[in-house]
Amino acid sequence: MPVILAALLLAYFTATSLHSVPQNFKSILSDSQHVQILDRNGEPLNRTYQNSWNVHDRVALHQVPEFLRHAFVLSEDKRFYQHAGPDWLARSSAVVANLKAMRSVRGASTITEQAVRMIHPRPRTVWSRWIEGFEAGMLEQHFSKDEILEFYLNQVPYAANRRGVVQAARYYFNRDLDTLSRKEMLALAVLVRAPGRLDLWRDTHRIEAGITRLASRLVQEELISAKESKNLLAQAFELQAPRLEVNATEFIRHVKRHPLLESAGWPYVRTTLDATLQQRIQTMLDNRLNHLAAKRVNNGAVLAVDHSSGEILAWVVAGKGAADTPGRFIDAVTAPRQPGSALKPMLYSLALEKGWSAATVIDDSPLSESVGHGLHSYNNYSRSFYGPVTLRQALGNSLNIPALKTLQYVGAKEYLGYLGKLGFEGLYRHPDYYGDGIALGNGEVTLYELVRAFTAIANLGVLRPLEVFADGLNTQLPRRVLSGEVASLLGHILSDPKARQLEFGENSILNFPVQTAVKTGTSSDYRDSWAVGFNYRYTVGVWMGNLDQRPMEGVSGSVGPALLLRSVFSELTRYQQTKPLPIHRGLVRQDICTEKSEPQATGGQCKTYTEWFVPGTEPEVGNQVAETKLPIRLRRPTNGLHMAYDPRLPGEGQAFEFFIQGVSSDATVEWNINGEEIITRGGEYLWPLQKGEHSVKARVWREGELLAEIPKTAFLVK
Repeated sequence: MPVILAALLLAYFTATSLHSVPQNFKSILSDSQHVQILDRNGEPLNRTYQNSWNVHDRVALHQVPEFLRHAFVLSEDKRFYQHAGPDWLARSSAVVANLKAMRSVRGASTITEQAVRMIHPRPRTVWSRWIEGFEAGMLEQHFSKDEILEFYLNQVPYAANRRGVVQAARYYFNRDLDTLSRKEMLALAVLVRAPGRLDLWRDTHRIEAGITRLASRLVQEELISAKESKNLLAQAFELQAPRLEVNATEFIRHVKRHPLLESAGWPYVRTTLDATLQQRIQTMLDNRLNHLAAKRVNNGAVLAVDHSSGEILAWVVAGKGAADTPGRFIDAVTAPRQPGSALKPMLYSLALEKGWSAATVIDDSPLSESVGHGLHSYNNYSRSFYGPVTLRQALGNSLNIPALKTLQYVGAKEYLGYLGKLGFEGLYRHPDYYGDGIALGNGEVTLYELVRAFTAIANLGVLRPLEVFADGLNTQLPRRVLSGEVASLLGHILSDPKARQLEFGENSILNFPVQTAVKTGTSSDYRDSWAVGFNYRYTVGVWMGNLDQRPMEGVSGSVGPALLLRSVFSELTRYQQTKPLPIHRGLVRQDICTEKSEPQATGGQCKTYTEWFVPGTEPEVGNQVAETKLPIRLRRPTNGLHMAYDPRLPGEGQAFEFFIQGVSSDATVEWNINGEEIITRGGEYLWPLQKGEHSVKARVWREGELLAEIPKTAFLVK
């Protein structure tokens, strides 16, 4: 019988009309903690002992060692194969013995009666003993002796809420039944008489008397020799606490909270996780954190996904700290943190969707933006500025100034809406809450969200839900979130070693052996460091930092997580035939100029390089790509700006530059400053600083056409 437990209970309920145990086994699983979570190959990721029945660690009777079966029958019910349920002869002998002693000194419950007692617990009274006897007889009318013994051996209670000999063997010895010594098997048979009082973890000597008596009976029955009995009694117990081979605590929590858990099967749920890979990445992460401990890096997480199917392969969280710290309850894969530059590919993907190209030129020069009543000067990570750079260089080198100008082009509101479309659920506040910093990753996202968004780029613009169940139960359909051409172009940029040379050097750690699109990120004050990437099949994200929000000592994404990311990809592709990232067939290839010079058609010299373009965004053949055209907007001063007049400096030496972005040098600007008209060419004007409240507005003209009208902006000089 394939499922002896289920059939035994169901038929028994029918025969006796007992309803104290649910007839529908699904109702036993009212709480998901009762489900055993398996990896993709059937390896257990957790063990639970909260069920009313042992539904996970059952074993067929023929798989129980013969010696263990004999020991149980001899210990609990010597005439098991002779009686018909109750053993009336044994009961009579027990009654006589108890009357002589004037107390209960002997029981006579058969194995079948003990099975009845498990199925239908009752108070221990004389009447209940008689009822159990009759019900045992009914049970044996429906099931064979072997079926009843199998049920008993799988459900007999032990200490610590364990049931059955398999769970008991693992609890005390951390081994399977067929690896136990004969003395250990005798211990399992004796323990069922008083599981709490004889618990080996409390005292290994208290059980010795019971084992000695049982060994003596085995000798009498000629099941072992006297010499064997003496040898086994001389053996000492070597207890070993049970443990799982792989730590997947956070992943299991995620699975148990999944709305589709009840549809995933019972009593086992097979997931997409690869236990072997999980264990190897856990070791890698632990080693990396130990190496970085001196730099105050205490926590980390890795999420690895097969983006071709959406299956989660590894969900690893590691860290150290006091056992009572709140961080021990935080899953670093789903904890919101600032991604820094790791989010920039999403910003540039929107710009590419709106018409920019990888060759679009962006000016990387000093930039100041308003923050509150003041101005904040932005810098690149290296504090260097490179002048005009292409979008490919800006993204490859993770430059901050071009990212801010890209945000100005796409608009903060539209960008936040786009991030929501990509699955970043936590970025729901008004654009003013984040300010320009959203371009640099000052909003909080999770590693889970970041990896999922990168899978959309890896899948040529198609976002699919991340899958945890091996049978693919997700009801959400994949959806397109960006064009295939833009996604392919992003992958090409992020995997281009030449594109990142300005900031990362020629021999960067980000240059992987197999073509891999990689992006790093570092939040302010080094509180978070990230590395995320994808190759032809896998997408992986790594986060490092401190869950208590303490900063690290200068650990950026390229210093901390990048090396681990490289190792994880190496492990993923170890036994595979690798291949490069795909180039979308819709992209067009064209040579373009890299310097401002006369076009080649006129005989001028022009350095060229080959670039990929979304159709319609490529420049005219042989011409250089023009610089970006940003919307006309007053960047300085900002409304409500406060400035300080320095009394130590001569008045004529103090000035403030008004600046309107998006204005070409041949345009005319009519400034109105405190009611006074001033006309300039271009969008800059050096205004002599004066104390007091001031206002400015402007109109921009070119060739007699009004291009823009700047509304009144008020500011203060103290």
